[in-house]
Amino acid sequence: MFKNKKGSQRIDSLIGNGTTVTGDIQFVGGLRVDGNVIGNVVAQDEKNGTLVVSEKAQVRGRVNCSHLILNGEVNGPIEVTQYVELQPKARVLGDLTYKVLEMHPGALIEGRLVPLAGARMVTVTPEPTTEEA
Repeated sequence: MFKNKKGSQRIDSLIGNGTTVTGDIQFVGGLRVDGNVIGNVVAQDEKNGTLVVSEKAQVRGRVNCSHLILNGEVNGPIEVTQYVELQPKARVLGDLTYKVLEMHPGALIEGRLVPLAGARMVTVTPEPTTEEA
């Protein structure tokens, strides 16, 4: 179930921290961005293209993939055909088209949310916290 929801957990390619790539990127499988991309990031496989953008990473361009886990910044339109997880430090500056969206407290979207046809709402139940008084 976890793999179906969030896509492949396998990372085939990495753009490391401190690295800047200028130009469009097409990837297969899983791509993790820890650095900066100035250009479009597009998965070649519409059903199995997982993009992970880490906390300090930035993408300036269009993003198209089947699964997106975002904790950094994307400055441009995003289209995700399956599942998007916006983690607490995620920043989206542009429209987000999605099928299933999970948004954590603290994530920011400056743009429109556009559900794809057949999209469904997912309700997340917060995990109980154990605080001792």
